Amino acid sequence: MSRVLLTGAAGFIGSHVHRALTAAGHEVLAVDLMLSAAHGYAARTPDDVRRLDVRDGEALNGALCGIDVVCHQAAVVGAGVSAQDGPAYASHNDYGTAVLLAAMERAGCRRLVLASSMVVYGEGRYQGGRCGPVEVGVRRAEDLDNGVFEHRDPDTGEILSWSPVGEDSLLRPRSLYAASKLAQENFAAAWASATGSSVTALRYHNVYGDDMPKDTPYSGVAAIFRSALAAGQPPQVFEDGKQVRDFVHVTDIAAANLAAIEQPLAGFTPLNVSSGQPITIGEVAETLAAARGGPLPVVTGRYRPGDVRHIVANPDRAKHAIGFAAQVDPIKGLTEFAFAPLRSAAGVGAPAV
Repeated sequence: MSRVLLTGAAGFIGSHVHRALTAAGHEVLAVDLMLSAAHGYAARTPDDVRRLDVRDGEALNGALCGIDVVCHQAAVVGAGVSAQDGPAYASHNDYGTAVLLAAMERAGCRRLVLASSMVVYGEGRYQGGRCGPVEVGVRRAEDLDNGVFEHRDPDTGEILSWSPVGEDSLLRPRSLYAASKLAQENFAAAWASATGSSVTALRYHNVYGDDMPKDTPYSGVAAIFRSALAAGQPPQVFEDGKQVRDFVHVTDIAAANLAAIEQPLAGFTPLNVSSGQPITIGEVAETLAAARGGPLPVVTGRYRPGDVRHIVANPDRAKHAIGFAAQVDPIKGLTEFAFAPLRSAAGVGAPAV
């Protein structure tokens, strides 16, 4: 069994990871900064969690004594509401990771499991029936205004279909948060190369489940739909509702972290963590509405110009590398999520730097 430093341990995902590691017999030193944006203004630090800022190198020096592996979940999350969120992402996510890696090198700790995200890919992969794989850019405003939401081949105008994204796909972040997650990966990859260390970067796809934050601009779409239904309002579905995603339950995310900790890989290895069962945003809204007895979702046709159309993971590498395969079927999991307990968060924007 390993002695694990778990950052972000009181958060939505971190708390599930904490329970999974402890249940498996690992000794866990759990730390969290307890930002109000994630935990609410009145949240108290749990008894089994130590308050610690990963940007504090001196505090990390003590916390890392005797640690075998770091499981780094701490991050400011969300797509970002404005350009003013950038400094918070850079400070907490990127500078914090750099400080943590430096402290790990000083402590002689050479194993990191990093919480990354599908957002590092930006758009998914696309192909045409006649033209094969196509690298897409931003969708045309006139198409969006006319309700044509699919990507077109820029040369022929052919409507393209999506295909699964593998870990070797081009990384083109489309938001400030995405840029910060890619920077975390880059810092970790460079650290692994320079020190001969092991990094497993788990690229989470759309995570949902018990204790998910609600009612903030940074909540996931499943929680936003859930909150609308709880208030008696129909979920508002953007575009035509046919955007395809991969929704993965938080207990599967915890299982992937446990597998990565128990099966170290050489060098820097990114892995998609997903259900392997694609679902449309419209189906997510319909599933939640059916479970709660309505009201039915409204497909608005509204769009946000920078939104990703489709992003679906290829889960094969994680299965082969660490033996991870998701266990929760998205329809069953989302049906149960319709009445799952959620956490209140205080933030209406990213935290102050």
